[in-house]
Amino acid sequence: MNDAAPRNPGDNDRTEAGDAADAASMSRRSVLRTTAGAGLGLGALGASSASAAPAASPAPATAFAAAPGDGSAADDRGDEAAVPPRRGRTMAGVPFERRSTVRMGIIGLGNRGDAMIGLFLALPGVRVAALCDPVREKAERAAAKVVKAGQPAPALYTKGENDYENLCGRGDLDFVYVATPWDTHAAMAASAMVNGKHVGVECPLAMRLDDLWRLVDLSEQTRRHCMQLENCCYGRNEMRVLRMAHAGRFGELLHGAGAYNHDLRDLMFSADYYEGPWRRLWHTRLRGDLYPNHGFGPVANYMDVNRGDRAVSIASLGTPALGLAEYRSAHMPPGDPSWKETYIGSDRTVSLVRTAKGRVIRLEHDVSTPHPYSRINSLGGTKGVFEDYPARIYLEPDHSGHQWGDFGAYADWDHWLWKEHSNPPGGHGGMDYIMVYRLIQCMRLGLTPDFDVYDGATWTAPVPLSHASIKANGAPQQIPDFTRGEWRKARAGVDSPRPAGVAT
Repeated sequence: MNDAAPRNPGDNDRTEAGDAADAASMSRRSVLRTTAGAGLGLGALGASSASAAPAASPAPATAFAAAPGDGSAADDRGDEAAVPPRRGRTMAGVPFERRSTVRMGIIGLGNRGDAMIGLFLALPGVRVAALCDPVREKAERAAAKVVKAGQPAPALYTKGENDYENLCGRGDLDFVYVATPWDTHAAMAASAMVNGKHVGVECPLAMRLDDLWRLVDLSEQTRRHCMQLENCCYGRNEMRVLRMAHAGRFGELLHGAGAYNHDLRDLMFSADYYEGPWRRLWHTRLRGDLYPNHGFGPVANYMDVNRGDRAVSIASLGTPALGLAEYRSAHMPPGDPSWKETYIGSDRTVSLVRTAKGRVIRLEHDVSTPHPYSRINSLGGTKGVFEDYPARIYLEPDHSGHQWGDFGAYADWDHWLWKEHSNPPGGHGGMDYIMVYRLIQCMRLGLTPDFDVYDGATWTAPVPLSHASIKANGAPQQIPDFTRGEWRKARAGVDSPRPAGVAT
């Protein structure tokens, strides 16, 4: 979250329903504060709404990866040894409850959260009912957008870093969207589910392996979906390649690659872009891939990871950490607080993920050196290969002579979402809009979401595991089976068919 802002004691920005929810959620807040990194005793909390199924109180969850930076390797006892017993029922294939209006609460109104509000407001059947940010000015600016769109003024939660718990405790929300600094994601997602809300989280889902397991367990126990809102899975190129892969155009899939190679040096040292230095400080704590989801998610979809295949292990290597210190030397004045920081995060991290079917996925992360933006986004099989940045393709029998083909010639393979929304609004080339459009469509129609807590946990696991692998000189680290065996069952994902009878 952002730094706390002072609040006027006379401000009255809560609805009566919100006040009642505040009082009812006090016991939940105390549990959430005192059980960080462990399993939550849901039985003591009770169901927070009629749609949240009660669950028996579980035993505390085990931390399967040590805290970042302590030098311990991840669990290496075998695939089954790293999987704790299930305490609920699987959420694979579980649909949302059908509803005509999706009532949303948004936590975090910085660059990302504030930018996404307009997209949610552009969709029919969405009401933004509550906003949370400890910087009150940001909450008020976001609330003005909601009112301008013709909706009632949302309730504001601006009383410090923990006021999100009061938002989650409201009885009139269906979905909570989290767009805050990374170390807060796990606790906020847990709070939403414990209070009976579905939750969508910006990447990464969590920074520790034990927190990923905690979110998996909570999703299964509360029967609430916890999703990594990975917008890159909805990019036009990514969805086109996905459909082609599933149709067999690449033959038997063999390898893929994804990355987050994005020069962020100026933004990480900016006094205005981020609320404080939180993102830069992660480079003083972890050596591995801090942001694997944008690259991993789409390739995992191509290969049906968690839907017929699964990610089994990851081996990572990292370069020396020189880029941020060099940039600081050239651009930051003497006495700047950043001069007290020691950077250990590898400038370029390269990881190889092995799947149960023997496929290989290469992941890269580099935000500390000068280079053009690239997510790599590559897929290869026995009939050819696609590579992005720039987009190009080589498929047999379409191409020969070792010359790349025009990917634009395959526009007929565009996903139905892109055919219906060929010029979507919003940033990132329209993928943000496609993502939220599909999310709200699934919630309003009572459909199964395109991805679930198991996908988010799998796509995020490289954060702690790449760090452990680098500290172990590149030794492979096991990726737990968060699905607990459900990965063996084929099921739909982002390549789901268009719902019947729905107007464009």
